[in-house]
Amino acid sequence: MSSSPTEACSCRRTPSQMAEVLRIDGQHGRASMYAQLFPQLQAMLTNENDLIANLANVSASLKEAFNFHWVGFYRVVDAELVLGPFQGPVACTRIARGRGVCGSAWQRGATIVVPDVDLFPGHIACSSLSRSEIVVPYFNRQDDVAGVLDIDSDRLDDFSSIDQFWLEKITTLLR
Repeated sequence: MSSSPTEACSCRRTPSQMAEVLRIDGQHGRASMYAQLFPQLQAMLTNENDLIANLANVSASLKEAFNFHWVGFYRVVDAELVLGPFQGPVACTRIARGRGVCGSAWQRGATIVVPDVDLFPGHIACSSLSRSEIVVPYFNRQDDVAGVLDIDSDRLDDFSSIDQFWLEKITTLLR
């Protein structure tokens, strides 16, 4: 039995579709890390049409690259957000439109950056370790909000306009 990731995985892909390992040099700051990650995600998602598979790989990639406390997606299903692929501790399963940071970002159709979750009115505390949060809506081809990318950090004020720019760019890959 082989321990090689390539041989252990029965994935159907070509080398141009996905690397076995993310290649991120973290020595030049977060903007540089996103700039390195983006083309790797682009290659990973280009030839895959299954949204759930793509959400899972984006979640795993962001968690691996940045070691955020929680990274995941909520999908719009009927009149609520339903938990999708994620990396991190167990999470809330369903969120109403306009409720918490995720429901508010869905309702507004815009990114919300929360420096201190304790100061956000109506924040839903899925984990007491979460200190700051960014929620980025992603859109379908009809420009309707299809869901949100939710990232929690265990550090206060961990997200900036750099994260917003790159995460919004990453979510465009999900159309």
